Amino acid sequence: MSASSTSTRITSPVLMWIEALDLILEKMKADNFPFDKVLALSGSGQQHGSVYWAQGAAKLLESLDPAQKLAPQLAQAFARAESPIWADSSTGVQCARVESKVGRERLAKATGARAYERFTGMQIAKIIEEEPAIYAKCEHISLVSSAMCSILLGSYAPVDTSDGSGTNLNNLQDLGGLSWFGPALAAVTPDVAGLRRRLGPGLCVGHQALGSVASYFATRYGLADSCLVVAWSGDNPCSLAGLGLQEPGDVAISLGTSDTMFAVMGKASPGEDGMVLRNPVDPASFMGMLVFKNGSLSREQVRKEHCDGAWDRWEKMLAETPPGNNGAIGFYFHSPEITPTTGERFGIFRFDENDKEVSSFPSAVEVRAVVESKFMAMRGFAQGIGMESVKRIIATGGASSNRGILQVIADVFGVPVYTLEQSDSASLGAALRAAHAYRCACEGRFVAFADVVAGKIDYKSAATPTSGAEEVYGATLPRYLRLQQKLLDGFKGGDCKRART
Repeated sequence: MSASSTSTRITSPVLMWIEALDLILEKMKADNFPFDKVLALSGSGQQHGSVYWAQGAAKLLESLDPAQKLAPQLAQAFARAESPIWADSSTGVQCARVESKVGRERLAKATGARAYERFTGMQIAKIIEEEPAIYAKCEHISLVSSAMCSILLGSYAPVDTSDGSGTNLNNLQDLGGLSWFGPALAAVTPDVAGLRRRLGPGLCVGHQALGSVASYFATRYGLADSCLVVAWSGDNPCSLAGLGLQEPGDVAISLGTSDTMFAVMGKASPGEDGMVLRNPVDPASFMGMLVFKNGSLSREQVRKEHCDGAWDRWEKMLAETPPGNNGAIGFYFHSPEITPTTGERFGIFRFDENDKEVSSFPSAVEVRAVVESKFMAMRGFAQGIGMESVKRIIATGGASSNRGILQVIADVFGVPVYTLEQSDSASLGAALRAAHAYRCACEGRFVAFADVVAGKIDYKSAATPTSGAEEVYGATLPRYLRLQQKLLDGFKGGDCKRART
């Protein structure tokens, strides 16, 4: 039988984020946080979400009453109370239309990615098409990051170039990434001028201080009138900053429900898989990012089925098999995958050393296969978007505590793997970005991010490559990619229909 998933519109209430800001500021005030000593502030917002400000909202931002909380005053500030977020995959029709008008390859090269269902431009296109009354009431469109920044600033904040690279509307490589890509805007709506007016005239660099904090926050919480508001960015760009990635060859792998790989890149070579963004801490370079939907959930499913749910048994089984798994290769798409894009198809597919598809693996082989498969995919797709040679990997996320998994990462890439004691890399990155922007503002020039973070991030060695392992994986990679392409071709042709488990 054919396996498929239902595309769903997923949103979050905008006031939820504003109420959260109220709560955290009130708690800090109750704990006597020294607001008056804050020199600059920034923040991290959930990437790809879009916020639709209502007509007249700008005046509300300018006239907030410091005697009241934010949320009640901004309850009527939005043309749409619910914000489409990163998990919204309901815009397939809009993606197809934009790509048909612009061209998939041209769109990827210009904006950093092919049309993704989760990207902001596709969300906007859907609202223009299906909710024209909402769009007509909309005065300004923000990302989640720039919306929260706008509240602190007391006026509409521009989108920064890094978070803006997740819209499919940005001009990635021309003019420093500070402009919108006209053909993409025209593919979203014939009224390009109206869309430009709502988005704002352009983007800003990530280290830009946009002005002083709004008087509301100075009066209510005691922030200094001179406190700078720095452009907010998305959670992934802020994580890059928080993990201290500084130069080409620095790579981070976040091991969570989804697995994410991102890296500093000296040049941009966007393709049809993965995405390229502007670097949030260096306007002259880029950030490559790959997102794999089937991350920890796939590993945990194998752990439950083959290891009685115990991580110690998992690690023991992993150690029973050699790097390369004696030629066994598996593809674990427990749900439709983003990288590579499997459409609505999902399933588990296993191949023996002779490329023969088999229905099952011995338990120890299955454990290694589910781990190796993901990091082989990362290595292959990283090459596809132009990531330079990997020099070191910083591992974060829940599964980064598993030494066996980290050893496989070190072996597949042939480089040392490090971890950090600090969790919440996105919030740390936002704070470091604020410090970076403050330093740049004080010196009146761009200061290297490395100069700001030097000595502030404590890396711990977690794994070093096993002798000879990288050569094994290097020789296996072409075969892995060939089998992966065989599966994808089968999905398109309808040959691989069964969800095998």
